[in-house]
Amino acid sequence: MTDRLASCSCGKLTARTRGEPTRVSICHCLACQRRTGGVFATQARFPAEAVTIEGESTQYVRVGDEGTAARFHFCPVCGCTVYYLPEAFPDVVIIPVGAFADPDFPQPGVSVYGVRRHRWVGLPDDIEHLD
Repeated sequence: MTDRLASCSCGKLTARTRGEPTRVSICHCLACQRRTGGVFATQARFPAEAVTIEGESTQYVRVGDEGTAARFHFCPVCGCTVYYLPEAFPDVVIIPVGAFADPDFPQPGVSVYGVRRHRWVGLPDDIEHLD
């Protein structure tokens, strides 16, 4: 079984995962662009029972385009988002792939909000598009 550690920049907030993610996706929505400071966000879903959180977090609740909320947990010291909890999937923890700092992390299989994708961003040929 694969164990991974996601962390904020200062290391005070971590998420340890057991097993492979159930989904790895790219989101091009404007809210994710603002949240990450990048042109898209890449995140991995894990069953809640496969994730152990350590450290204190501050949270920000955002209501998405579908009308459901997500609670983004970020480090109160360095400000990095380490995980979030989607209201629509109560038994899931979502972790930004960059928080793992692992170049061998599985590639995304799904791309969402493609209508907001920057036209110069290339995607894997076999990725599923959910727009």
